[in-house]
Amino acid sequence: MKAIVQDRFGSADVLELRDVPEPVVGDDQVLVSVRAAGCGPDVWHIMAGKPYMVRPIPEVRRAMKAPRGRDVAGVIERVGAAVTGFAPGDEVIGVVEGSFAEFVAGSPAKLARKPAALSWEEAGALPISGVTALQALRDAAEVQPGQRVLIVGAGGGVGTFAVQIAKALGAHVTGVCSGAKADLVHSLGADDVIDYTREDFTDGARRWDVIVDTAGRRPLRKLRRALTPKGTLVIVGGDGGGRWTGGFGRQMLRAPLLSLLTGQRLRPVLAEGNHDDLEILAKMVEDGEMRPVVDRTFALPDAAEAIRYLERGHAAGKVVVTA
Repeated sequence: MKAIVQDRFGSADVLELRDVPEPVVGDDQVLVSVRAAGCGPDVWHIMAGKPYMVRPIPEVRRAMKAPRGRDVAGVIERVGAAVTGFAPGDEVIGVVEGSFAEFVAGSPAKLARKPAALSWEEAGALPISGVTALQALRDAAEVQPGQRVLIVGAGGGVGTFAVQIAKALGAHVTGVCSGAKADLVHSLGADDVIDYTREDFTDGARRWDVIVDTAGRRPLRKLRRALTPKGTLVIVGGDGGGRWTGGFGRQMLRAPLLSLLTGQRLRPVLAEGNHDDLEILAKMVEDGEMRPVVDRTFALPDAAEAIRYLERGHAAGKVVVTA
């Protein structure tokens, strides 16, 4: 089968389309014929081996040797002997390592049925970014109806889902994005939109009960100025800390320490895909509460170009690779 692989860490130039063996399906796995796969920072971090501190980790090195990609939308081709609940022909979405390929083997525990209303490209955009937004708002922030919620990076892959999920939870939502994405963010349900190129939302003039930061570029001290005294700041992703440690110090060290010393809660999110949350997202789509936003799609042989486009930082919603 065809797959996007690499032999070393580096830029998108290390990615190659090659013929590789079809995955072996274990008794507790299914084989999925891939139709589409989201392309996000999770793909870039493994490809680049950044922050550098992760490179010696055995799990990271094993992941680098597998095909790229983790989001998947496709059709089940085969099921293992111990699998129940899925059958060949089922259309699914999920999180599976190695989805920039024609076929991928994965666990049913990280799959759910594809919402019929979605195209393959939209379905491929949903799993990781959707689950991340859901777990950030529901679990880390514990958003309640009527709370004021600020989404930083509201026009991006996670941000477009976060705006819609926060609205579904009953919050008053403000999105932070560039002016070029303001209409999109409004269309997703945001009550207010701030163009960060024109307004400093961290000047303390306005405060929010919950801030979800998907951008990773602003110091914690500035974000805390925009937070109510008992508010919650949720930090998504590992960017913003340099090439050696990335966002590790910001996410895993400074944020928890500040939570102990102040009345504000600062919580990192390392989302984990699972069947139940994927089912929740699928139902939200079916109920009309949410829709994936796809900026551009790239064919599998052009996956490296998809990552280069992602790196420019201008995508409105998700970038998707189609097999």
